[in-house]
Amino acid sequence: MSKSLSWRGAIVLFVVVMGFIYLTPSLTSDLPAWWSNILPRDKIHLGLDLQGGMHLVLEVQALKAVESHLERVVEELKVDLRKSKIRYIELTRVGSDRVGVALMRSKDSGAFTDMAEGNYPDFELKSVSGDEDQPAFQIVLLSKARSRILKMAVDQALETIRNRIDQFGVSEPDIRPQQDNRILIQLPGIKDPKRAMELIGKTALLEFKLVDEEHSVEEALKGNMPPGDEILYELSIDRKTGRQTKIPYLLKKRTLLTGEYITDARVQIDSRYNEPYVSLSFDARGARLFEQLTGQNIKKRLAIVLDKKVNSAPVIQDKISGGKAQITGRFTTDEARDLAIVLRAGALPAPVKIIEERTVGPSLGKDSIEKGFKSMLIGGAIVLVFMVIYYGLSGFIADLALILNILFIMAGLAFFGATLTLPGIAGIILTIGMSVDANVLIFERIREELRLGKTPRSSIEGGYGKALVTILDAQITTLIAALVLFQFGTGPVRGFAVTLSIGIIASLFTAIFVTRIIFDYLYVLRRIKKVRI
Repeated sequence: MSKSLSWRGAIVLFVVVMGFIYLTPSLTSDLPAWWSNILPRDKIHLGLDLQGGMHLVLEVQALKAVESHLERVVEELKVDLRKSKIRYIELTRVGSDRVGVALMRSKDSGAFTDMAEGNYPDFELKSVSGDEDQPAFQIVLLSKARSRILKMAVDQALETIRNRIDQFGVSEPDIRPQQDNRILIQLPGIKDPKRAMELIGKTALLEFKLVDEEHSVEEALKGNMPPGDEILYELSIDRKTGRQTKIPYLLKKRTLLTGEYITDARVQIDSRYNEPYVSLSFDARGARLFEQLTGQNIKKRLAIVLDKKVNSAPVIQDKISGGKAQITGRFTTDEARDLAIVLRAGALPAPVKIIEERTVGPSLGKDSIEKGFKSMLIGGAIVLVFMVIYYGLSGFIADLALILNILFIMAGLAFFGATLTLPGIAGIILTIGMSVDANVLIFERIREELRLGKTPRSSIEGGYGKALVTILDAQITTLIAALVLFQFGTGPVRGFAVTLSIGIIASLFTAIFVTRIIFDYLYVLRRIKKVRI
């Protein structure tokens, strides 16, 4: 018995010490330098309802990603048709799942069929009714490829948004996918919700396009749009009056270079005007394309377009090599920094729409913490006093197990890097009651054994043995329910399920294992004659 108590006591001591170690980073931030190299640094994260911050539900307009894919296919088809010397009358996207092609000569039908089937495996070629001399086709996107693009759009949007938020500097964000192409975002402790929303929702599609200086922008505004051109606007804001002015630009529709080749984007300060600008660095292929672009269009104006808005349109003075470029536009420092963030993180594959938005103030979160902990302290104190009054020394043992139970729950939250929410505090309070309930079952069983005239040792063994099945039945069924809540629940429901699950495991350990060690020590090893219960 002595050896058994020794190793069981060592297990409890080890678990208690580890509990304090994992809980220490949550209790103080003033840790020695050697701590982070040897011991865990994870701490309990406070949820949005406790810390305050922003709650967003975004819907990814994934269908736009499919349409963008089709637009790129249209451009690729134009190149392939020119290479194959196949002349066409019309080439355009039709709806959101196909591209229409009308050929100029019937003799090109075979060559076009071979080219389309060989170069575009994700599409099915269909012939549509038309003039025999000018055959028409549609290449239809396969459903499997369409589903893959939709899923990829959501996954890429999730990763892009996560990268932006990480670079924005929000601590402990919660970003997760949901059904129907939606993304849940919780940003605890956010100071500027409006700026965060603009950063998250910006598509950040960067394009370089030539300005059409051969035609009049005024005529284009009147409706005389040259073929292959479009009008985009630069938004100019007067810093003193706040007045906005829209400056029209007549641009070539063709995009010469996009932001997909960007490897870095940083904020720099113009030494002449003391204004911030964004410095871009391209990868090897992007640098080569940018060098060709600037070398072939010297003395022409190159518009830098972000999300269909012109940021600037400088004149190309010389060929630019080295893969460097600049975006200017009278930015504030925050605007330049946010632009650099979204360019580094990459463009969203599709626009996002805000479905739900909530802001929780820090004062409300602080009030929630105070009320939650106050209710836990008051409820716990009442339970502690009742157990001592009703069960005497055994009640004191149960109270000790209850305190250890709370320690293990908080350490478990830190160990798993879980987030403590207001429903999570409710889960802790519930496990306090469940932990006491397990001890009550054991004590009442011991009382029954004592009434039958058994010795203290036999009564303790019989009490724990007979109560064990009932305790396991109640706790395990509750644990199953908690795991189901965690698997299928969201937000506060998951927070409740986390603390409830950890609390059930902790209460089983303390009620069955820890208290049994104390009883064995007092009434078996020390041979106390009377069980005070």
